[in-house]
Amino acid sequence: MGNKVVKFGGSSLADANQIKKAAAIIKAEECRRYVVPSAPGKRFSDDIKVTDMLYKCCELAGSGVDFSDDFQLIKDRYNGIIADLGVDMSLDEEFDIIVKELKARPAKDYAASRGEFLNGKVLAKYLGYNFVDAADVIVFDTKGMLLLDETVKAVRSRLKGLDNAVIPGFYGRTTEGVIKTFSRGGSDVTGSIIANAVNADIYENWTDVSGFLVADPRIVENPDAIETITYRELRELAYMGASVLHEDAIFPVRSAGIPINIRNTNRPEDKGTMIVSNDYDFSRESLGHTITGIAGKKGFSTINIEKAMMNNEIGFGMKVLNVLYNNGISFEHMPSGIDTMSITVDSAKLEPVREKVLAEIRREVAPDHLEIEDGIAILAVVGRRMKNTRGTVARVFAAMAHARINVKLIDQGSSELNVIIGVSENDLPEAIRRIYDMFINSEK
Repeated sequence: MGNKVVKFGGSSLADANQIKKAAAIIKAEECRRYVVPSAPGKRFSDDIKVTDMLYKCCELAGSGVDFSDDFQLIKDRYNGIIADLGVDMSLDEEFDIIVKELKARPAKDYAASRGEFLNGKVLAKYLGYNFVDAADVIVFDTKGMLLLDETVKAVRSRLKGLDNAVIPGFYGRTTEGVIKTFSRGGSDVTGSIIANAVNADIYENWTDVSGFLVADPRIVENPDAIETITYRELRELAYMGASVLHEDAIFPVRSAGIPINIRNTNRPEDKGTMIVSNDYDFSRESLGHTITGIAGKKGFSTINIEKAMMNNEIGFGMKVLNVLYNNGISFEHMPSGIDTMSITVDSAKLEPVREKVLAEIRREVAPDHLEIEDGIAILAVVGRRMKNTRGTVARVFAAMAHARINVKLIDQGSSELNVIIGVSENDLPEAIRRIYDMFINSEK
């Protein structure tokens, strides 16, 4: 029997009804042996997440204000879930310990972690699974950095001989015994670590969407889901602002070569998105679209420099980049011509030192012309198949030309995994729609 680690997000466990759906998914396959739950999320758009309710109690406790009314809401939420699930259990003892601890030491990480802790207890009871406190197995150093090797050892020794377990996400404990939470992508990170430790066949990440989408659904209507994506493609899209799993949540499984499957709790019949290693054998895959995804990001400026005979000046580029370095600015892209050079930077970082940077570039390289163009958006067209498909870049530009969108920048890496283009911020949504049409709708 193989084993799968399954992680459920907050919306998937927001109330008893959602927990029943999650339990049905877990029980549907015997190999779903290790479960990582989040705290209950929002049940409706104006609802408050349990974690936020706990933060509030912690804040009030820190100010010495009575928080019993606020804590009662948390109790009601869990007691309501327990009653609706029909499980015979009480969390009163846990509630008392939390209140006592918050009064004595109102620590934010401790407060935040209790949502997952309590939900884990409820889910373990409902499933009839063993409960393993993440504080016993997820190890941080005193600065709050995860100690992966120690954690993997602790998980393996704790799970030895257990057929199944519920391990709450989001938190662990430092070597000094203090409860600590992950800064970003909390429960996703825990799921990934457990998958690594038990050497899972697959790490299933259950959420409220059927995998990743080719483009932002706020820009493109009903975009297709991505069936398979490599870690490298994912990184390119995430860097361009596509809200995907956080890098910290990917590393433990990526290093172990374990695929991640993003699935939808409310539509378990959907295949979702498979995230696979870069050397995955795609020959078995049915041929999909040329591109994997499109993502864009606003808020860039381009520093345009022109100087006759620039290419003969040794160290020209270095001097310019040195100015940026000395002002603490990193650059995104740097296409250049014989007598021209354009450097794309983050507008917010440039703003405080804008005049200083211009003055220093003038002093260092004495350009014939120097200007900064603001309001630039960068768009990435990402896809492992582009390398073996002729005319991909031509099609991107044809799409832009038909829409009368002026392309201000183009950059393509040697890996040919992506094409980057810069357009005016106002043109970004239309550019994404046109590229989607060109590569997805026209290939159907």
